[in-house]
Amino acid sequence: MGTRPGPVPAACSGAVAERLVLTREVLQSGRVRDLVSANDPELCLLSETEREAGRRQLLAERPPGEDVWLFAYGSLMWNPVFEYAEQVRGTVRGYHRRYCLWVRLGRGSPENPGLMLGLEPGGTCHGVVYRIAAERADTETAVVWQREMLSGAYRPRWVDANTAAGRRRCIAFAMNRAHPRYAGRLCESRVVDVVATAHGVLGACHEYLFATTAHLESLGLTDSRLFRIRDRVRARLGEPAAPVARAG
Repeated sequence: MGTRPGPVPAACSGAVAERLVLTREVLQSGRVRDLVSANDPELCLLSETEREAGRRQLLAERPPGEDVWLFAYGSLMWNPVFEYAEQVRGTVRGYHRRYCLWVRLGRGSPENPGLMLGLEPGGTCHGVVYRIAAERADTETAVVWQREMLSGAYRPRWVDANTAAGRRRCIAFAMNRAHPRYAGRLCESRVVDVVATAHGVLGACHEYLFATTAHLESLGLTDSRLFRIRDRVRARLGEPAAPVARAG
């Protein structure tokens, strides 16, 4: 826990050269799964049967015919790729976002693994709540599961999100602490070092950070820990500090 995974054999590294843009079509084509299988053979992937069984079991816990609400706290805020009917700001209590998942492909490499955000117990998390229309729930949640549940690094669960229109019961992807890529509670300096230096097929790890914080600010939302990491990464990269946004 808390240590960066070691490199994989050279034959398994460096096979991905081109930049991949994560789109709905790319997910549905199976290309992401193929890339991970080819370039990160140590990672155990869920089968389609396992992934679908988990998705249907979770959806079965909602009243039949109701819309599905989904809580987003990372890249799902600024690149959802699924179709939704409505989005609002939301706050989930009892969880916070943290860099706690090692990745060797998307925003990192076998030689220099990156980090991704996950929901950890405790605190509060501000983000976006999406409403997926009931008639589109099966199709659109399938796209979300193809994206988020490749290896079982997350455990989807129902959480309550407070919004301006009231409380919504939402699906959220919490970190699976039993997953072999769980990073534990890394110190902030270690996170800054990783985020500032890791790159992968989806781009630089710091691009993910900057896009997430920019989207939070555009919505008038805050995350003091994440914003502090952003400022330290900017300083590490020699970039000017981000302007301070006013809460709205």
